[in-house]
Amino acid sequence: MAKAAQPRTRKAPAAARKPAASAVPASNRERPAEPVRYKASKQEMLDFYRQMLLIRRFEERAGQLYGLGLIGGFCHLYIGQEAVAVGLQSALTVGKDSVITGYRDHGHMLAYGIDPKVIMAELTGREAGISRGKGGSMHMFSVEHGFYGGHGIVGAQVSLGTGLAFKHKYAGDGGVCLAYFGDGAANQGQVYESFNMAELWKLPIIFVIENNQYAMGTSVNRASAEDQLYRRGESFRIPGIQVDGMDVLAVRGAAEEALEWVRGGKGPILLELKTYRYRGHSMSDPAKYRSREEVQAVRDKSDPIEHLKRELEAAGVSEDELKQLEKDIRKTVQDAADFAEQAPEPELSELYTDVLVGQY
Repeated sequence: MAKAAQPRTRKAPAAARKPAASAVPASNRERPAEPVRYKASKQEMLDFYRQMLLIRRFEERAGQLYGLGLIGGFCHLYIGQEAVAVGLQSALTVGKDSVITGYRDHGHMLAYGIDPKVIMAELTGREAGISRGKGGSMHMFSVEHGFYGGHGIVGAQVSLGTGLAFKHKYAGDGGVCLAYFGDGAANQGQVYESFNMAELWKLPIIFVIENNQYAMGTSVNRASAEDQLYRRGESFRIPGIQVDGMDVLAVRGAAEEALEWVRGGKGPILLELKTYRYRGHSMSDPAKYRSREEVQAVRDKSDPIEHLKRELEAAGVSEDELKQLEKDIRKTVQDAADFAEQAPEPELSELYTDVLVGQY
């Protein structure tokens, strides 16, 4: 009589079997501490106020020059977002840490201590501009300051910033890269390739999403399936923090926490700065996708400069001091505009420079 076949036992699928402890990949499950609002001295608050006011008045003047035809091409203003660049970059070391951003870059340059005259001259396409008049609004650069642009391709700077962070780690120079991008760029594929490499290699980089709510002109709630953008790094084990980007002291507090994390060798971190731009995406954008009442409500309730002004007054800074500071800033901006209008344009021979590294 034939022997009955014995049932075969099947091995559990590999995914269901518990791996040996040594096979478990290293996981970065530690979380950064919840940032606290920065406790600034009166002098520090005055400095933050001065920097934000400089950006505001500079951008207002740039808008006027654009309207007069003295600035050509694209021009993206930073009005309303000043607390982000000032709060973050005030925690960096100029020349040691690197900064890279997209095409809304004038404010970041001013916050990194670059002369307003050479920025304004670049906007007007003059030889004295920081990129010798050939970069314009979207393509500015300063090796001396560690400012690497100014990039016109949406999200391109994120991959380049990851490369800068790799350089910092490879050279062992102790530097950190601050890589900005917007809520629109947060849906670009190269951003996530960069996240993956940055976490694998534990690179010293702070990814900063400047969420001004509308990208080019579409609400983040309509354009992003996950609109809590600080969570975008979770699948790469990159921790994220959401920050009030209209409060410069909250931003500086988040910067302190992020820098401690990154400089501690724990890899990248993601900051989502909830902010708001008062003007259109660029000077050619009438911003019909939102109401004037909405913009005015944000100005009335959350303006970063007015918010800090009230804190300064509470700290004992007089109205006369603030008025004098405003007067000084306006003169600085007027001097920059005069310089930019009077400086000569580049020679035609400049068309052939900065194309190749060597001579051929």
